[in-house]
Amino acid sequence: MSRFVNGVERALAHDVSALADTDVVRPDERKSGQRVLVAEDEADLLESIIYGLRSEGFSVDGIADGTSALESLDAGGYDVVVLDVFMPGLSGFEVCRRLRERSTVPVILLTARDREIDRVLGLELGADDYVTKPFSLAELASRIRSVLRRIELDRRDGAEPARSIGGLRVDVSRHSVTVDGAEVRLTRSEFKLIALLASQPGRVFSRTQLMEHLRDGDYDGDERACDVHVSNLRGKLECDSARPRRIVTVPGLGYRLLAA
Repeated sequence: MSRFVNGVERALAHDVSALADTDVVRPDERKSGQRVLVAEDEADLLESIIYGLRSEGFSVDGIADGTSALESLDAGGYDVVVLDVFMPGLSGFEVCRRLRERSTVPVILLTARDREIDRVLGLELGADDYVTKPFSLAELASRIRSVLRRIELDRRDGAEPARSIGGLRVDVSRHSVTVDGAEVRLTRSEFKLIALLASQPGRVFSRTQLMEHLRDGDYDGDERACDVHVSNLRGKLECDSARPRRIVTVPGLGYRLLAA
């Protein structure tokens, strides 16, 4: 473990120096002051992440266990939360699950390399994104900014009129979805995908198009992530998710939304 932590620390230190000498980050982004909560039980790694993100202009608080992280999040005021999957007390998965029951604050999970099950489970629980270990500061900072940009774009799109497709109603301005008059609670990522599908009912959207929309163009080619989001949506919007009538698969192409 110490070898891993030391390796990440070196990568983070290198990224802090490199980013300071480039024009990759715009000045307004460096001074964002947006609040980030980082929950990581490895003290050295947590300290390195906090230092690196603060150097990028974020206001960062660090927590070493899941229980304390959930208490801090319940107090509110954070723009993004970064959760390590494996922590004492409550795991990152459990924190994410409980948080989604009462908040839409964006969640980025830190997962083990090549652990697809971590990424899939995280998305099923409502995480907005994930970063695999070992990671660089540049990647983590980029993912945080990407999530924050998506939120800003969602706010700008809020003037769009509500759309009704059969018994499904998507109201972007109110960030709400109802099925046959009953409101359905969706994660931010799920809402963003159904809003895109509802913008052009009947049109086939490829997995790449859906994920590029979800991640503001920052798509890493993980089609499994798209399938997980669609599966979650079907579980909430379909009468029988095993036989979907609203969000239908077009073999070899992608998905489209139909009236049902």
